[in-house]
Amino acid sequence: MPVSSVLSDHPSTARSEPRGLHKGQQTKAHILDAALHLASQAGLEGLSIGALAAATGMSKSGVFAHFGSREELQISVVREYHQRFEQEVFFPAMQAPRGLPRLRALFDLWMKRTSVELDSGCIYISGAVEFDDRTGPVRDALADSVNTWHAAMRRTIVQCREQGDLHADTDEAQLLFEVHGLILALHYEARFLRAQGAMQRARQGFENILARFSNAPSAPRSI
Repeated sequence: MPVSSVLSDHPSTARSEPRGLHKGQQTKAHILDAALHLASQAGLEGLSIGALAAATGMSKSGVFAHFGSREELQISVVREYHQRFEQEVFFPAMQAPRGLPRLRALFDLWMKRTSVELDSGCIYISGAVEFDDRTGPVRDALADSVNTWHAAMRRTIVQCREQGDLHADTDEAQLLFEVHGLILALHYEARFLRAQGAMQRARQGFENILARFSNAPSAPRSI
């Protein structure tokens, strides 16, 4: 999906799936769903045509016919993950008014998705570990997806500043860096260390960030 679509303030611009998918499209969607599940457990590098054929009950040649290569399979999984991320986080948040309500909605929905991924794994995070020191189309697809999401967050932060919800000298890159850091820390604390209360600390961290950048005191929220 082009960057312009995810940065639009109009979620209705998201393309809807046709009602009747052709059989080939249905089969590919089924394969991608299985591939996303495998990648969340074993990472993108854990994906293979053979493993996916076994998971779907298809032949290797049948899976190969839809993707052509392991690399294209990995890229397709990244794109599918990004599309689902947009549908679950970005587009619903665009229903909220501009300013802090929208920034809060983005974070709340991001946290909601993160709470599920503490069990299944985040492809953005696991993919960064796998491909941080590599070059190539898979890394590019991952980086483009994350950069697109970050651009949407920065746009929302800028809108907050322009509307007077945040200090006039608020650095959107710094605020985004700190919020993203909360998500990364949450995955490490909750998924790796199994630390109790990590979700609540992440939410409190967001409130602490807003308290520093916002022109109005943060309202108490139940966590």
